[in-house]
Amino acid sequence: MYKIIEKTKIWFIISLIIIVAGLASMATRGLEYGLDFKGGTVVQLSIGKDFNKEDIDNIVKKYDKDFQSNKVNNTSIEIKSANLTNDAISSIVKDVKAKYPDSSLTSQENIGAAIGKETRNKAIQAVILATIAILIYVSVRFEFNFALAAIISLIHDIFVMLAVYSIFRIPVDSSFIAAILTVIGYSINDTIVVFDRIRENQKYMRRVDPTELANASLTQTIARSINTVLTVIITLVAVYVYVPSIRNFSEPLLVGIIAGCYSSIFIATPFWVILKKHLGKKKLQPSRQ
Repeated sequence: MYKIIEKTKIWFIISLIIIVAGLASMATRGLEYGLDFKGGTVVQLSIGKDFNKEDIDNIVKKYDKDFQSNKVNNTSIEIKSANLTNDAISSIVKDVKAKYPDSSLTSQENIGAAIGKETRNKAIQAVILATIAILIYVSVRFEFNFALAAIISLIHDIFVMLAVYSIFRIPVDSSFIAAILTVIGYSINDTIVVFDRIRENQKYMRRVDPTELANASLTQTIARSINTVLTVIITLVAVYVYVPSIRNFSEPLLVGIIAGCYSSIFIATPFWVILKKHLGKKKLQPSRQ
C-alpha cells in the first residue's frame, strides 16, 4: 500500500512553490491578456498554397513586434495584434502578396477594449458559477468534507494554470477560459473516483484511521488515474503538434490536465484527511456547560 498521505507536506510544498512563483509573477508583471480580453485586430490571410509560417512572421515583425500568429491550415494564417493600424495591415498584405502572388486578405475584425473587458468579466463569472455548482453537487452526493477538499483542489488547478501562463508570458484568451472549465470537469471527475472508493471502503474499514483509509483508496485508484491522464496527454500532444490552429486551446488544457491529475491524488485526498481528523476531534471534545 502506498504511503501517500504521510508525505502530505511534500505534496503541499511542491504546489505552494509553483503557486507562490505564479502569484509573484502576476503581482510584478501581471497576466499577458490576448485580444479577446484587451482588444485589437484579427486578420486572416489566404496564401493560396502551402507556405512557411516564418516568412509571414518576418513580414509582420517589420510593422509590429508584439503579435500572435496561427497557421489555420496549409494555406491560411491568422494574425492577432493590439497595435496594427489599417495602413500597417495594407502594407503587410502588399508584402505578403509580393512573396506569395496568390495570397489575399480573407477577413479583418476589430475587437474593442470594452468588449474585451465584458468577455473577461463573463469568463470569471463562468468559472465561479461552475465551482459553486460543483461544491453543491459533491456536498449532496457525498458530504461537505469531500466537497470542500474537491474545491480546494480545483482552485489549486486554476492557480497552477495561471502561474504557468504568467511565468512563461503565454497570452490568456477565451480559449484559456474554455480550457479551465474543461479542466475543472476532468479534475472533479478524477477526484470523485477517489472519493467514491473512500466511501465504499468506509463500509468495511470503519475503525481504520482516515490516513490508512485514504492510502488504501488511493492505492486502488492511482493506476487508473495515471493511465487515464497519460492517454489524454498523448492525444493533446498530438493535437498540439499536428493541429496548430487550436494550440491556444490544447496548450492550457495540457497544463491543466496534468495539474488536475496531481491535485486529485496529492491535494484533494490529503485535504480530506486533514478535514476529517480536524472535524473528528471537534466532535469528540465535550461541550462546555
